[in-house]
Amino acid sequence: MVSIPEGVIVAEFTEDTVLERAVQGDQEAFSALYEQYVGRIYNYVLYRTGNPSDAEDITARVFHRALKHIQRYQFQGVPFSAWLYRIAHNLVANWHRDNSRRQEVPLEDHVPWIGGGNHPESALVDGQELEGLVRAIRTLSPERQHLIVLKFVEHLSNAEIAVIMGKSEGAIKSLYHRTLLALREVMEMENEEA
Repeated sequence: MVSIPEGVIVAEFTEDTVLERAVQGDQEAFSALYEQYVGRIYNYVLYRTGNPSDAEDITARVFHRALKHIQRYQFQGVPFSAWLYRIAHNLVANWHRDNSRRQEVPLEDHVPWIGGGNHPESALVDGQELEGLVRAIRTLSPERQHLIVLKFVEHLSNAEIAVIMGKSEGAIKSLYHRTLLALREVMEMENEEA
């Protein structure tokens, strides 16, 4: 076991070493993990709730729960962040159930606009394509929208998404494939109507 010498900056150690120290109760090591992941977890929660103050509250509860249960953390072949996302997923599900409403931030508010030096005509076409994609995504079930956010916004692997969504990696691959087919079908129907 590697110990972190007193006064040495934690960032010099690998995540595995810092995680090992955090599991052993080292508050400074957990603090380093918090700093590394708080932004990503907050963004994830914000996408799912659409409310910045609720996202802050839920994010704080994610890390409070993680700190409380860190001694029970066990490596499952995926990064530590998957464990945090799973906690966040459960808390967001509880939030939706408790509030008995589905309030989500429209995806177009968070999709980066890539326009820059494009000609006005191509910027218009790009904008219309983006709007069509967002409309198509909104027709998906909440589970499929959740998958899209984890895959394309958070850039997580299928293994990480499987842990977060409580499914097997094979089930995630299948859901991902069916989701893309459904999106293509909606987009094709939209193009035929246009």
